[in-house]
Amino acid sequence: MEGYVNEFINYLAVERGLAQNTLESYGRDLHQFQMYLQNGNMEILKDSNRTTILSYLSSLQSKGRAVSTISRNLAAIKSFYQYLVRERYLEKDPAANLESPKLEKKLPKVLSITEVEELLKQPSGFLPTGLRDKAMLELLYATGIRVSELISLNISDVNLDMGYIKCYGKGAKERIVPLGSIAAKCVQDYIGKGRSKLIRTYEEAALFVNHHGNRLTRQGFWKIIKKYAQEADINKAITPHTLRHSFATHLLENGADLRSVQEMLGHADISTTQIYTHVTKNRLKEVYDKTHPRA
Repeated sequence: MEGYVNEFINYLAVERGLAQNTLESYGRDLHQFQMYLQNGNMEILKDSNRTTILSYLSSLQSKGRAVSTISRNLAAIKSFYQYLVRERYLEKDPAANLESPKLEKKLPKVLSITEVEELLKQPSGFLPTGLRDKAMLELLYATGIRVSELISLNISDVNLDMGYIKCYGKGAKERIVPLGSIAAKCVQDYIGKGRSKLIRTYEEAALFVNHHGNRLTRQGFWKIIKKYAQEADINKAITPHTLRHSFATHLLENGADLRSVQEMLGHADISTTQIYTHVTKNRLKEVYDKTHPRA
């Protein structure tokens, strides 16, 4: 099975252009499925049937795996078998009619506008790293781009004169995102006064670099935002996506239409964007309960 899995992962990378994190996730899930088959003396082609797959999913459930984990495993297995049928390694798809377990949609955690302002105030405007951090936080909140898109930005992707950035989302899809004047000023300050002191060579393409002069990593950014959240006395659980969620929620609260927000976030399906409407409804309910005399 190992050869088939590697071939499938290569297909996802080359033909579908999936992100590295997604490829690693598919690889891990399919490797675990492979181990399950091997432990039961089963082969991927000869023993591929609905019962085998359901038995594997049941084993995950008995180990206490979350519904989201089981659903993700099934998605990987279904995609894998679709590939095997398409490439004519198999005649019939044993996972064709299997449905993913229903997931309870968790509402994204968002910051209030006051909390965002406190967070954005934290980086020092004098040190090169402070200029970088200020630019990153302002850019995230101004555009709503993913952290993976932020750290993948090259200096050539930023057009300050026209007020936009060019980023590449899931599936390497390019999109143009407008950039607000405050964020543009912070990025300009970082490029002019901070970045040149952090990079080791002028051939460095990355917009945001660490103190070694290399492209900043997702883990590096996570440490940065966590530190500033503590300094701002924000007691909510902060994740790298918190500013993205806050961006979308605040736009909708202030009257932006759903399609525009979908476009800016780079969502392929508007149903993904619709979860933010539930957040705004919940917040309206909170305001009503706190302020209406007969609530």
